[in-house]
Amino acid sequence: MDRLFETRKRELVQECVVEDGLFARSLMRLDEFMKPFIAQLPRLKQRHYATTVVRGLCSDLERKNAESIAYHFGMDRKQIQHFIGISEWDDQHFRKELARQIATQLGEQDGVLVFDPSAFPKSGKQSVGVARQWCGRLGKVDNCQVGVFLGYVSGRGHALVDGDLYLPEEWTKNKTRMKKAGIPNHKQKYRTRHQMCLELLNEHGQSLPHRWITGDDELGRPIEFRRELQRLGEQYLLAVPCNTKFVDLETEQPDEPETDRKKSQRAVRVDQWAAAQPDAA
Repeated sequence: MDRLFETRKRELVQECVVEDGLFARSLMRLDEFMKPFIAQLPRLKQRHYATTVVRGLCSDLERKNAESIAYHFGMDRKQIQHFIGISEWDDQHFRKELARQIATQLGEQDGVLVFDPSAFPKSGKQSVGVARQWCGRLGKVDNCQVGVFLGYVSGRGHALVDGDLYLPEEWTKNKTRMKKAGIPNHKQKYRTRHQMCLELLNEHGQSLPHRWITGDDELGRPIEFRRELQRLGEQYLLAVPCNTKFVDLETEQPDEPETDRKKSQRAVRVDQWAAAQPDAA
């Protein structure tokens, strides 16, 4: 398995190599791609700033913040900073347009919705949602931000659909801190990562044709999440921690009534159960 993984890893890294000048040639395609998105913005200046920001993010700038992007295009930094941080525009229109395009171009009835919380190491305390929490990229608890993402996969391709920033309880309990960071009122209530996944499912599940939902063992761990997916009529394949206990309902049981205590005694760890299965299984 390790050898196969290393081979596939080298293939993926090779696919990520970008030839010189590729992004420069892609600017015309980028402008065309952005048209239905920037059309959602009410003012002409906002559309211009949006194009500038995206061009900056696709450039070879080392630091892709508002100030660096503005100076790269010979603009006053306050214009870009105001557009990103203060100017009023609703990103939900952009998200829905992206989901619509993905459904149109990649949608298949046996598509798969993929949920994945992902962490980003971060220093300092000012960035929204930053806290000491589990960081999968580092493999330990550390200072980071966590996003919850929804991807779509079909036989026609795969794409990132949407995502949201997770706010730890230490943030949602501190109203002053949230106000200073500019967090919208409707985002200030604490939500678990599983609740955020269900919100993304509610937002896009009807428009993205799919047959399955998948996720890692963080999502498969709580039974409440699995039960809610079942209640919604969703088929799922979620990883679970190796020490998860379950009752094998296909094993023959005695006819006498079973108490909860006897049932709990029948529960086995999933890794032990898997190891005991015949090779043919």
